[in-house]
Amino acid sequence: MQHKFTRREFLKAMGYTASSIALAGCKSQILDDTAMYSSVKVERPVVSVVRIKNDNIDYAVRESIDLLGGINTITANKERIMLKPNLVSLNPHDTTNPKVIESLARLMLESKKDVSIGEGSAVAGPNIISNRVVCRTKDIDILNNIQKSVFENLGYAELAKKIHVPLVNLHTGEMKTVANPMGFVFKKISLHRSLTDTDLLCSVPMMKTHGLTGVTLGMKNLIGVYPGQVYGTVRSGVHNEAAKIEESGTASAIVDMVQVNKLGLVVIDASMAMQGQGPSVRYGGQLVKMDLIIAGTNPLAADITAAYIMGFEPEEISTFSFAWEVGMTPKSIGEIEIRGTQLNRVKKSFNRPRISPWEALKDWWGLPCDYWRGDSPMKSGYLSTIDYGINTFFQAD
Repeated sequence: MQHKFTRREFLKAMGYTASSIALAGCKSQILDDTAMYSSVKVERPVVSVVRIKNDNIDYAVRESIDLLGGINTITANKERIMLKPNLVSLNPHDTTNPKVIESLARLMLESKKDVSIGEGSAVAGPNIISNRVVCRTKDIDILNNIQKSVFENLGYAELAKKIHVPLVNLHTGEMKTVANPMGFVFKKISLHRSLTDTDLLCSVPMMKTHGLTGVTLGMKNLIGVYPGQVYGTVRSGVHNEAAKIEESGTASAIVDMVQVNKLGLVVIDASMAMQGQGPSVRYGGQLVKMDLIIAGTNPLAADITAAYIMGFEPEEISTFSFAWEVGMTPKSIGEIEIRGTQLNRVKKSFNRPRISPWEALKDWWGLPCDYWRGDSPMKSGYLSTIDYGINTFFQAD
């Protein structure tokens, strides 16, 4: 009996690689308004854009990986793989859908890889002192409680048990200092030992806008691997140092962290995205159902593609500018080979966030936790500063 090929089997059988596509002279699926290419075929980074049909996230994730050449190609000679979701808060509307992580984990387990899920969440659980105030701390017990609360409330603890994959709290534990000679902010960075032992880091963010950096995608997601026991819970130590370099206090530090990690795969969860004053619905972010998975082995290419779909040009995103300074490519959407869904069919014009410099936020975005211990009342002057900050900077246009 003749075997009927599925789409996935057909892609694998055809050896769907960048070189074979270039040799065949196949046309890119880029929009008509992108740059024209010369007759000389140059291998370009590949990004897959796949629609989620009938809410079947697993199929879309698997197809997005197949369009990149398949999981065995992506993970060749790599045994230890960490998946890094974006779990910025306890609200599932702000965070990576665990179904995307589960699909990736299962794919890698099927390829006999050693898989873990790691995160160092910014603000959650006992780190929230009141509705308005977030304290900063390096206290290991608090950091452990924060991450435990995040994993449990967002369904990741249950997922980890279900698929037998360990969860790693990147805030605390054994740290290793890594040299970063091309760093903008840090010439040396402290990393959780599990990251230095990882062969491949896979960033799995939710597609969102962001009030400091414009967008938060695959590279920005790595702000969450700065360990709290070294840099503080809301990465205050990172932002304060980065603000000496540039206004966002974030973009330069993101690229520093990208340089010291083995970031070899970005899978962007755009099943439900966020526009407006991201990265949280609490501060004015608005949910947008996109029903997309975007994936690439070149982090900058994946992020440029996602930002383009959101309606941003690469030059608008400060993180991309710092990435170009250290030699990362590409520089435009026209330098990327898009596979899967054509961009002109999915591109939207997201509501933009109001961009604020870190210096405008740092004096009210939290105080040391010691300030709040005991029965001391909140200082009215400081509360006024908090009210002003929230009303001014976390309110969508």
